Amino acid sequence: MTTDVEPAPLTVPIVVPSRPRIAHALMMGATRIGWAEPELRGLAQLVKEGDEVIDIGASHGMYTAPLAHLVGPTGRVHSFEPHPRQQRTLRRLKRALGARHVIINDSAVGSAEGEFTMRLPVRFGLPIYGHAHIADGAADYPSSVRVHTWSTPMTTVDAWAESNGASRVTFIKVDVEGFEPSVIAGGHDTIDRYRPSLLLEIEDRHLTRYAGDANHFADELRSTWPDYRMYTWGGTSWVPTERVQIGTRNYLFATDAALART
Repeated sequence: MTTDVEPAPLTVPIVVPSRPRIAHALMMGATRIGWAEPELRGLAQLVKEGDEVIDIGASHGMYTAPLAHLVGPTGRVHSFEPHPRQQRTLRRLKRALGARHVIINDSAVGSAEGEFTMRLPVRFGLPIYGHAHIADGAADYPSSVRVHTWSTPMTTVDAWAESNGASRVTFIKVDVEGFEPSVIAGGHDTIDRYRPSLLLEIEDRHLTRYAGDANHFADELRSTWPDYRMYTWGGTSWVPTERVQIGTRNYLFATDAALART
């Protein structure tokens, strides 16, 4: 006599995406509808699991969130933001992501350590958070523009790397409203040592605040480190370029080895 035996049900493991992975997917979607910078789509070619990366001018975490996913729990994301409101936003983001490997630094970054003044323009009663910048050395606003100021500590990339025992910095993003040359000046030794890929906002409308010039800055950077090439994001890949163009905000400086990482 035979007995029909019902086979045991197959057990299919359920893979639950990590919160940083979900945040990364959401940000990629945001780039496609113009709610986030398109260069986010090119980070995966530059940043790998286990990397140590720096987000300077982290604001509300547009770059911090996808970087947290790309470096994974074995990597580190060091986010620097001098505005108290944005610092709170970053800390809420970190908790929401459950990302212990994201370190929030409540400071500005430049060419010298110390206490500096931040300035935030207010128009029609509304603070323009995206235009907050270091006031020291910057051109004055017209008297008709209301500004809010506060004091912030400032560090340098080199001082931070030395005091925190950075093992190998592979990527640095800098968006600081024209103060980018000062950040690079304060990170000279770190760039010399690790040749991290640099994603920099370079626009004359901000650089002139500190008497800077976009193409002069780009040329000087490549003259100092000749193995860097300059790129812009072309939609599906990083495209070589020689000049800073009006209408393009972000420029990547990377070595051939950095772009060839797998």
